[in-house]
Amino acid sequence: MTGFSIGGRPVGPDEEPLVIAEIGINHEGDLQKAIRMVDDAATAGAECVKFQCHVIDDEMIPNDVVPGNAQESIWDIMSRCALSETEDRELKAYVEGKGLVYLSTPFSRAAADRLADMGVTAYKIGSGECNNYPLVRHIAGLGKPVILSTGMNDVASVSPSVEIMRQAGVPFMLFHCTSMYPTPYDRVMLNGMTELRDAFPDALVGLSDHSLGNYTSFAAVALGAVAVEKHFTSDLSWPGPDVPISLDPAGLADLIVGTRAVHAALGGSKRILPEEAPTIAFAYASVVTIQDISPGDPLTMDNIWVKRPGTGSFLARDFQDVLGKVAACHIPKDVQLQPEHLVGA
Repeated sequence: MTGFSIGGRPVGPDEEPLVIAEIGINHEGDLQKAIRMVDDAATAGAECVKFQCHVIDDEMIPNDVVPGNAQESIWDIMSRCALSETEDRELKAYVEGKGLVYLSTPFSRAAADRLADMGVTAYKIGSGECNNYPLVRHIAGLGKPVILSTGMNDVASVSPSVEIMRQAGVPFMLFHCTSMYPTPYDRVMLNGMTELRDAFPDALVGLSDHSLGNYTSFAAVALGAVAVEKHFTSDLSWPGPDVPISLDPAGLADLIVGTRAVHAALGGSKRILPEEAPTIAFAYASVVTIQDISPGDPLTMDNIWVKRPGTGSFLARDFQDVLGKVAACHIPKDVQLQPEHLVGA
């Protein structure tokens, strides 16, 4: 598993997790709302925003199928929310003008070709297309890095798409995902990330998270996710099927800060740090006298014990070693034991 770059932003185990703010179709086809969300995502600290690219007549036939998180057909939703190529180009220029990475999910061959003509730096493939091997092959053939969501698929059905991307020689990342809106916590199944990593050790792994809040995204980073994706909106009162599972600007800011904090906390080993020395000085215990001791007296449980601070010559861990030693001189009560206090020390 090696890292790669998306729009100049390195992604990999050694990098801070990439947070993808998925605006998707939360703009409801309104370019100005999309721009507002880009501005708000940037203010919240986002590095990357993602949209969806829909060329309706190449994507689907007219239908009356209603998604579980909507009250109208997918045909009507996408017909209303799809941006024109001119709008997609304007949006990409606006995003990149603010120094953000622009990503978009193509839902058809024509959409993928539009994005290619626009010069996108990578492609995000949605869960519904994970086993659409003809489309995966077409997108991989465009030669850019691919992020593939794997909701509604198991390892067996993900495997052919992985092989397509391998054969195309493109860097790729797999997003564990559960396609429920919202996803109950007991259906997030974060161990799926581990399964993907074990099955495809050459893949980067992340999470496309449809659960409420940021808890599961934080946990995903702790489990090794190099990127997380969450839906985003400027205003949770706006209409749209994905708005109820979206983060607002405060939630996105919290996600960015939190994922970076969790990533920073990973790694290392169980060792004593030099920076812990000031705490050691007061928190450790030293061997001390608990009564006056005369020369020639043996050190016993009755005349020595361990007390703070940890600035003595003998620490609590040395207690058993000094028991039975003989006092070389008079030692007053409440004194940290020193080598010169002991015969033969």
